[in-house]
Amino acid sequence: MRGKILQICAIDLTVDKLLKPLIMESEQQGFETHVACTDTGLFNKLNREIPNLKNIPIDRSINIASNLKSIIALYKLMKKEKYDIVHVHTPIAALLGRIAAKLAGIKHVIYTAHGFYFHDDMSKKQYRFYYTIEKYAAKLLTDWLLLQSEEDYNLALHDKFLKEDRTIHLSNGVNVNEKFNPDKLDENDLLEIKQEIDIKESDVVFTFIGRLVKEKGIIELLESFKNISAKYSNAKLVLIGGLPESERDTTSIKEIKQLMNQDNVTYLGFRDDIHNILALSHVFVLPSYREGLPRSIIEAMAMKNAIIATNIRGCREQVIENENGHLVGRKSVDELTDAMENMLIQQKRIQQMGERAREIAINKFNESIVLAKQIDLFEWLLEENYNYKVTGYNYKS
Repeated sequence: MRGKILQICAIDLTVDKLLKPLIMESEQQGFETHVACTDTGLFNKLNREIPNLKNIPIDRSINIASNLKSIIALYKLMKKEKYDIVHVHTPIAALLGRIAAKLAGIKHVIYTAHGFYFHDDMSKKQYRFYYTIEKYAAKLLTDWLLLQSEEDYNLALHDKFLKEDRTIHLSNGVNVNEKFNPDKLDENDLLEIKQEIDIKESDVVFTFIGRLVKEKGIIELLESFKNISAKYSNAKLVLIGGLPESERDTTSIKEIKQLMNQDNVTYLGFRDDIHNILALSHVFVLPSYREGLPRSIIEAMAMKNAIIATNIRGCREQVIENENGHLVGRKSVDELTDAMENMLIQQKRIQQMGERAREIAINKFNESIVLAKQIDLFEWLLEENYNYKVTGYNYKS
């Protein structure tokens, strides 16, 4: 065993959809890896691939009583298991995990910001509140700050969240060589999905992947598609993801369900064959209000989808206007409708944009590079001669 690492996030879905490659690679490289999060029902499935799952309830919002219970449970786990590294993810879980780690005397605390919680759509008061939490949690509770978004990275450096040599631009990535590789697909699997969704040769398939909640722009997408489908009968919209019944925006659930009930909209729920569905999709749409560096866009790019996304942090690092897609204004049904219609009018451009999208995914968002950065950091931190107060070491180089 090369060292003992605890990965922390809020819920098991994050482990399944985002952290599994890192956890499995860590295990393969000889690190004993434990995972602490809330079991929402996926532990039985995850246990087949990931050992040492710890069910610790972690609220995804600020709730003093619940948050204190989580800190205490995490602290007890850390004192018992004596981890060498604690690596935290997702905003609330990351904050609680870092507090527990400092109290437990953990030597190396790493925070991966998949996207800072503060964003431009917040009021100034909200923005300042969450900005202050992120900044001082980085300064006081974090030894290494890993940023997926280049915009977050530049902001963290400019505003001195942490020392520059302990701040790393991590990026995000998918397995572009195997799973998300259009040249390595099973034609029988594709045929089954094509029949399931009823895709015809003349159809142009738009796809959305994510939680079906207001902040993901799903209402604007469905309203835009209603405009589009009235003019183009060959337009089809495929929705993948959960439709939560007890989220912050429950008031919007009824409206979303009503808008989903229209011709040529197919709701598939959660799927494990995302790569195959994206192989049959032509245009991926993510009109979200806020993002970090969305993995869903990278998956779609790797599978040669043209992209339509909002002009926000993260998305504008992935979409080059008129090269691999279009950027639209946040909450703008008109701009989203125009972008979708442009795709339908110029269908040859969809293929060209899709080819360019895969080139960008291979060059900028390769999972193997992202994993290697993290494994290299783990190895370096656990070297016998490592001096915690070492200066002049530039990990980024």
